[in-house]
Amino acid sequence: MTEAAGTAAYPSRPAERDAWIVNHRPPRHAVSAERPYACFVEDEVGASGAPRRVATVFLTNRECPFRCLMCDLWLNTLEESVPAGAIARQIDEALAALPAAAVIKLYNSGSFFDHRAIPPGDYPEIARRLGGFRRVIVECHPSFVGPDVERFRDLLHGELEVAMGLETAHPAVLARLNKRMTLDSYATAAERLRSLGVASRAFVLVQPPFLPVDEAADWAVRSAAFAFDHGAGAVSLIPVRGGNGALDALAETGEFSPPRLAILEAAFDGALALGRGRVFADTWDLGRFSHCPACLDARSARLRAMNLAQQWMPRARCEACDD
Repeated sequence: MTEAAGTAAYPSRPAERDAWIVNHRPPRHAVSAERPYACFVEDEVGASGAPRRVATVFLTNRECPFRCLMCDLWLNTLEESVPAGAIARQIDEALAALPAAAVIKLYNSGSFFDHRAIPPGDYPEIARRLGGFRRVIVECHPSFVGPDVERFRDLLHGELEVAMGLETAHPAVLARLNKRMTLDSYATAAERLRSLGVASRAFVLVQPPFLPVDEAADWAVRSAAFAFDHGAGAVSLIPVRGGNGALDALAETGEFSPPRLAILEAAFDGALALGRGRVFADTWDLGRFSHCPACLDARSARLRAMNLAQQWMPRARCEACDD
């Protein structure tokens, strides 16, 4: 990051925002086109209410063409497209290392249906490797929801689900995130998926930049409601983390602060109380949002238990803090 980048205000025009965001970045991590950069198996509640084993594979891929302000996924991406067959080989490596699961998530730090990320000619080979899964979940920006969704759906033995980043239903904040998406374009993509009989889920940010802290939990709940209004079967609540350079610069100007754990808890409680669909709180590295080591473990355990039970549970009480 240059000294000039560190002092410049966040631009108002999308093209200038792209450059500002990129100029604030730290170096990428070293990754290989021949292997996924992470994979694991965990339990997740399905639409039936029963828990199921879910394999998540983080594919190594080229960077997404969008320069979203809050994104840090580019840290594990390449600057060029992967060669033909590479994604299938990455899936082979992941499946060889993982225990059996009923569902698989293929997350590629971008859009599965972006031709520069996943070559359409690779769809049949990818689908063959997924023959043993009852459901395949991929991620996609709304602008890439098109004919390829139907094509890939028809190659699968199981069901297809598409995860899209709604981020926030606050229109002014969404516009400033540089996602190049509107609430209307999200709704259009969601309706397209619904017309194809393809399930969808949404990612919702908890306390994105430019949103007052005292409104963060409420807007996360309202955003979850918007996603459910447009057919999402599940909503994942993602507390916004610093560390991507751009957010750290905004933190210096007071335009961003990471949510406290209490904000994530309030958002989860409220979104789950809607009773509209499954809600999951992202519990990765929750220590970043906690100011009290005494209650962190109990509060983290509560969120994980609620993810599986899909029921509200009493909050942990702590004599050491008032959070």
